[in-house]
Amino acid sequence: MKPYFIIGLLLTFFITVGQNNPKITLKNSNGNTKNSDFGTSYFGDNQIIFASAKKRISLIERVWSPNTQPFLDLFVADLAPDGSFENITRFSKRVNSRYHEADVMFTKDGKKVYFTRSNYTNGHYGKDSLGVNNLKLYSAAVINGKWRNIKELPFNNADYSVGHPALSADGKTLYFVSDMPGSIGKTDIFKVAILGDDSYGDPENLGEMVNTVEKEMFPFVRGNELYFASEGHENNLGGLDIYVTKIYPNFILEPVHLQAPINTDKDDFALILNANDTDGYFSSNRKLGVGDDDIYHFTSKDPIRFMCKQFLHVTVKNTESLEIIQDPLVRLLSEDETLLTRINVEDKISFENSIDCDTKYVLTAAKEGYHNGRVVFNTKGKNDDEVTMVIYLDEIRVEIPAPLVININPIYFDFDKHNIRPDAALELDKVVAVMKENPSIIVESGSHTDARGGNQYNITLSARRAAETVAYIISKGIAPERISSKGFGETQLTNKCSNGIPCSVEAHQSNRRTEFLIVK
Repeated sequence: MKPYFIIGLLLTFFITVGQNNPKITLKNSNGNTKNSDFGTSYFGDNQIIFASAKKRISLIERVWSPNTQPFLDLFVADLAPDGSFENITRFSKRVNSRYHEADVMFTKDGKKVYFTRSNYTNGHYGKDSLGVNNLKLYSAAVINGKWRNIKELPFNNADYSVGHPALSADGKTLYFVSDMPGSIGKTDIFKVAILGDDSYGDPENLGEMVNTVEKEMFPFVRGNELYFASEGHENNLGGLDIYVTKIYPNFILEPVHLQAPINTDKDDFALILNANDTDGYFSSNRKLGVGDDDIYHFTSKDPIRFMCKQFLHVTVKNTESLEIIQDPLVRLLSEDETLLTRINVEDKISFENSIDCDTKYVLTAAKEGYHNGRVVFNTKGKNDDEVTMVIYLDEIRVEIPAPLVININPIYFDFDKHNIRPDAALELDKVVAVMKENPSIIVESGSHTDARGGNQYNITLSARRAAETVAYIISKGIAPERISSKGFGETQLTNKCSNGIPCSVEAHQSNRRTEFLIVK
């Protein structure tokens, strides 16, 4: 591709190009020449600036020895409605020097411009210790369309190259390319804070999510999306390919490779987008071009955006047993609760779906016999990551109420006796009356003893008392299947009068009782 702005040799790979995106159309720009033309930048609403190695009108023909083409100059053209160039003219001599100029970036208000130039300042042609003239970044004030007060950026250095400027949406961060110390690969993308008054922070490498051991170049920023060219990322078709990622203050998402026809097995780089993200330019040395590097205009039916997809895998489990719940109804909702997908997971154990990176979602699950479940989550990570989620459901439990007690006075027995006393008969008649008024209820008679006597003896004694009570009630006309008896012995004392505890006769008497529970 372009030897101008690549330090060292560029290896080219020849790999079969993937299927074209039918929604994107391309055409070779009418501004191309037989030499290298590349690196477009919008200049206001209806003009464009680009670099070209067009022959200069000069008595002395100056060429760059590595490719024997003229040095690059900046050109400006009017934009026609179809994206073609009109009225192409060379920028003023104040901007174009005897050597290379390329890659322009204007601030949003158009009052300042950053551009790449050979290390050539005030007539001095600078070289490093090996005699190489590296690239530098410059800024200039734009006054009435003229570039004034051209100056070097403070992090330039004769020993390495700095170039390819791009600006963040708020204009507070400058992105650029360099092989300065601290680079991961051959050339990396860096960022630096713009502090105002032509002062800057310390350059920061964007890190291994963007930069590889190969070359990364030509950044372009749209919102929080970073477009750039790379030799080293996955799915590379050959040479430089164009990628896009999303950048955040504390992390960067895995870059996504743009489809053909944007990328080919040749060098593809320097993409820019219009305000609607459906129209733009990039550069390439692909076959059937006019010359070396050519500028291509593209239009897309859909906006060109960062399209990162992940694979969602959801299982629904019982909260207590952790077993997978079969056939749940799973819903995938957007952050604003809009239903995206609804699937009744039949004959499966999981719900699977494609979701976007860097997006908030809501998952719900429902199953008969369980309380509904809900999970809110955010995706981050990288393209093609698998997101595994588990929704836990609690079983719905039917609370069985405690048995109801028929409200009568306790029935007491004499010591070591089980016969019904007259005072007890009066209370039992109340039970009979309740059962006759409520013919559907079933009652259990539970009899108890005090602690005197052996445990087993007391169980037997209480059973006889319970049976005697039941017999009395049946004798009053209550069906036998509606009342049962149970003896508890001394197991449910109502006071402290257990074995070995001295108690009065009255205290022991309170434990010799029968109670009636409505069990159904």
